[in-house]
Amino acid sequence: MPQSDAPTASLPKRLAAIFYELLLLAAVLFVADYLFITLTRNVHAEWLQRALQAWLFMVMGVYFSWMWLHGQSLAMKTWRIRLQRIDGGRLLPLQAALRFIVALALPGISQLWALFDADHQFLHDRIAGTRLVQAR
Repeated sequence: MPQSDAPTASLPKRLAAIFYELLLLAAVLFVADYLFITLTRNVHAEWLQRALQAWLFMVMGVYFSWMWLHGQSLAMKTWRIRLQRIDGGRLLPLQAALRFIVALALPGISQLWALFDADHQFLHDRIAGTRLVQAR
């Protein structure tokens, strides 16, 4: 149910959700890395190292995009936070991809932006046209 008037989730809550998300992401990447190493028989060719990096980047992108397109990741559910478009609707795939790329390209900077932003939004949310709101 779209809620464009839902209150923005507090900054401490959003930062706690990010920390929890990093723990969950570590587990997802561990499994993805294990699968890659097992399937390539742990060969250490340089091109396989690049392929592993690309694989892990793709896994992260799919993980976050899937969760965001459905409104919440497990960490967001735990902290009762929902991701939505500015107008209250669900994210579009392009918004999820843009949010992921900007957040990954500007780690820390995007979160610090919230301290100076008038609405206390992260920079990647501002650029992608999204916001994190308090879920019911």
